[in-house]
Amino acid sequence: MPDQALPDEITAWIEHDRIVRALRTLPPRQRAVLVLRYYADLSEAEIAGILGCRPGTVKSSAARALASLRNHLDPAATPTAPTGGMV
Repeated sequence: MPDQALPDEITAWIEHDRIVRALRTLPPRQRAVLVLRYYADLSEAEIAGILGCRPGTVKSSAARALASLRNHLDPAATPTAPTGGMV
C-alpha cells in the first residue's frame, strides 16, 4: 500500500501539540515571554511591564527560550559547542 500524506488538519494538530509540549519544558518566565510575544503579540516593553522586569530581560529570556525550543524540537539542527582546550 502506498504511503499517504495525512490531511492538513491532522498534520497541523500534530505540529501544534509538539510545540505545546516543547513550551511546557521551558521555565515559567521563558514560557510566559514567548506566549506573550508570539501569541498575544505584545511588545517587549509591554511584556516587561506585565512580568515586572526590564525589556532587556525580556529579550534575553526570549533568546534563551527560543534556543531551548530549537534544541527540543530539532536536536540535530543544534550546532555543537567548540571543545576548547589548548593545542
